[in-house]
Amino acid sequence: MQPTFSQVIQSPTPTLVDFYADWCGPCKQMKPILVELKSKMGDAIKIIKVDVDSAQAAAQTYNIQSIPTLILFKNGSIVWRKSGVVAAQQLEQIIQQHL
Repeated sequence: MQPTFSQVIQSPTPTLVDFYADWCGPCKQMKPILVELKSKMGDAIKIIKVDVDSAQAAAQTYNIQSIPTLILFKNGSIVWRKSGVVAAQQLEQIIQQHL
């Protein structure tokens, strides 16, 4: 069975959530960055994508005003948040601080 969103973000493993939409140009720029980040960091991090059009309740819960918005969770708490495209190197540094 697939874990729920709230179960995933409760994890002690840092979980990066990418709030995006298929029609969003900058969101498409984030995809290869997240792939690169996952290949570098492996199991040290979880990365999940949340489509704001199909998961409007989650988007409202986290007050997503613009996309892409990246939120880093650890043990259910937000430890970092940023809207817009973020470079893989910057993301890696931020995540390393929360490992």
